[in-house]
Amino acid sequence: MPSLAGATEWLNSPPLTPANLRGKVVLINFWTFSCINSLRQLPYLRAWAAKYKNQGLVVVGVQAPEFEFERSLDDVRWARKTMKLDYPIAIDNDHAIWRAFNNNAWPALYFVDATGRVRHHQLGEGNYDRAELIIQQLLAEIGDSSVASGFVSVDARGAEAPANWSSLQSPETYLGYERSENFASPGGVATNKSHNYAAPGPLKLNQWALSGDWTIHEQGAVLNKMNGGISYRFHARDLHLVMGPASRGASMRFRVLIDQQPPLAAHGGDVDPHGNGTIVEQRLYQLIRQQEPIADRQFDIEFLDPGTEAFVFTFG
Repeated sequence: MPSLAGATEWLNSPPLTPANLRGKVVLINFWTFSCINSLRQLPYLRAWAAKYKNQGLVVVGVQAPEFEFERSLDDVRWARKTMKLDYPIAIDNDHAIWRAFNNNAWPALYFVDATGRVRHHQLGEGNYDRAELIIQQLLAEIGDSSVASGFVSVDARGAEAPANWSSLQSPETYLGYERSENFASPGGVATNKSHNYAAPGPLKLNQWALSGDWTIHEQGAVLNKMNGGISYRFHARDLHLVMGPASRGASMRFRVLIDQQPPLAAHGGDVDPHGNGTIVEQRLYQLIRQQEPIADRQFDIEFLDPGTEAFVFTFG
């Protein structure tokens, strides 16, 4: 097991080392708090930590930021409290632990046996029964014949609910110019400077556009003046947007439409049926959760105050 010494801070625990974890089965989870794929795995991590805590399992979350704002310790503490994470969390702001494990994905699980060897790993969501069987196998190797069997049952809600994979046809879409794709506003991207964007005519599936005065940076886009917006033509049950106030402590109002109408029953957890919501923290916001049948839909969000920074659309 590689060293955890690269952590810049620990939450819920004093610093942990391979030496003081020897004799325990350790489940290392690389995650970051605004990543939808990481969030959908959390119900299982909480359940495994509770079920196997007294049988020798230690779950260790390694918070490795994708965006600059995820380096904020205050924001990680907020996420820990909001997401009810009681197991040890290593803050890996320099990606030192990430590199030590040669990791390349969020989320990722590494299964370490009681002798300190990494025995298995898996990347991405899913395969939860397989993961739990590996935990049970490694615990049984310690010599405890009473390891709990069966599989945990989770009641995942909100953004943590599993994706509707059968209807998901829209990909993760970044708004920053470093990884931006399918941008449809006329004239393309003007990098690192204020620019007045306009929405084009009808969008094709998975195209997106800005309207209003925005500055597009490497990681995201900042709205400079009120009443700017973003449009996206998507095909999925859920639509999320990672966003927040560019200036900490501010709050911004927004309004969401789907096919030019208030979302009503299709509203997500962070908006009301009329599509109204408020941005306070930098995090993932669930804006649409619709019922079947799923079809191509037009999503629009209008920001009623300036200063919003938007990073990435994700779907479920």
